Amino acid sequence: MLRDDLNNAVKDAMRAKDERKLSTLRMVNATIKNADIDARGQGKPPLSDGDLLGVFQKMIKQRQESVELYEKGGREELAAQERAEILVISAYLPKQMSDDDVKAAIAATIKDTGAAGIKDMGKVIGALKAKYAGQMDFGKASGLVKAALTG
Repeated sequence: MLRDDLNNAVKDAMRAKDERKLSTLRMVNATIKNADIDARGQGKPPLSDGDLLGVFQKMIKQRQESVELYEKGGREELAAQERAEILVISAYLPKQMSDDDVKAAIAATIKDTGAAGIKDMGKVIGALKAKYAGQMDFGKASGLVKAALTG
């Protein structure tokens, strides 16, 4: 379970006195608890490992956007801090698929779902998210799916 791995990593970071890793992991745990509370409010069970991967990807995306803004503003020390957090969080994601693997997965999913046009894009993206959660960037994948369905 990812939650157990995170809790063990928090303990290890405390022992190693690694402040950056410790604060990042605590922030990750807080985000997970907030997501669990939101799910409970909607009558859903606590987040599964697959759901947690989506939370991690969202956190990484937020940090990547922050890095861009900090670099534009000349705040390199803050950008470096965000990059360090990205490294800690991404350690809990599965290995990312290569561009060729993503294209092959999209082609196979389009074939499997019988998608014929742009109106089937949601069905294809949903199938990809179910099968490849945490393994691909769905922002890029949606562009590739759209291109494949229109062209």
